[in-house]
Amino acid sequence: MSDDHIIVREFNEQDIPSIREIWNQVVEEGRAFPQIDPLLDDEEALYFFATQTYTGVVELDSKIVGLYILHPNNIGRCGHIANASFAVAPSARGMRVGEALVKDCLWTAGKKGFEILQFNAVVASNKAAITLYEKLKFERIGVVPNGFLNKDNEYEDIILYYHTV
Repeated sequence: MSDDHIIVREFNEQDIPSIREIWNQVVEEGRAFPQIDPLLDDEEALYFFATQTYTGVVELDSKIVGLYILHPNNIGRCGHIANASFAVAPSARGMRVGEALVKDCLWTAGKKGFEILQFNAVVASNKAAITLYEKLKFERIGVVPNGFLNKDNEYEDIILYYHTV
């Protein structure tokens, strides 16, 4: 996928230092991912990103500024439902990088045989993600009150979304 100077492609081993840094930044911010510790080193990052169904990266002006992971949300009779996580470098937020990631993820999910993309834990204070998902016509399934413990040790609601692919 390409949008002028935004390129989305599958990750490769040379991308690991960049995507590990972006992923770890989001973890350290403590406002989106359930992971707390430890932060990934390069070896762990390579294993983690290589074992996903798909890991995509975004290049903006030849620099990696974002990524997503795509994997099954469940197994067996629910194996047609995918789940994904997205991370954008702070310097690239507001530049449509997230939109490029989500659109590519929807396309890739279909190519990988998934029928639905479901997000289990969109933190209610993540207004940028909520705005984007709703712009892209994700359906809000419901809310889990106090489902996320943020970095400040405060509980926040999480929102569930889905989109057919």
